[in-house]
Amino acid sequence: MQLTVISSDKTQLIDITSQVQDKIKAQGVENGLCVLFVPHTTAGITINENADPAVASDMLNVLNTVIPWDLDYTHAEGNSPAHVKATVVGASETIIIENGKLELGTWQGIYFCEFDGPRTRRVLVKLLRDQ
Repeated sequence: MQLTVISSDKTQLIDITSQVQDKIKAQGVENGLCVLFVPHTTAGITINENADPAVASDMLNVLNTVIPWDLDYTHAEGNSPAHVKATVVGASETIIIENGKLELGTWQGIYFCEFDGPRTRRVLVKLLRDQ
């Protein structure tokens, strides 16, 4: 199963927590694991605070400062910074499901990380039920 994520900016963090929770509810999984995988080389996924939107802005600001677009990259497509950011952030997350809900901390949310947008992207979702 998968989610479709549509980004509108070159770099963007998109909160997908509710979409993931909807998949869990639709599949009726009460207890188990939710594995999320981003099958793109210029995007990633992370878990961080989703209560204050400034956190996502700050994370992007740091990533864009540490991995700028204007270095002397050699990749012909011109999107090397997006590849580097995707590697730093990572392509997967695994979250425990308990009583039909993602076991995230009070302030945590799941973010799709766009580093070469705008684009239409996929997040693969695998739900594993406890036996």
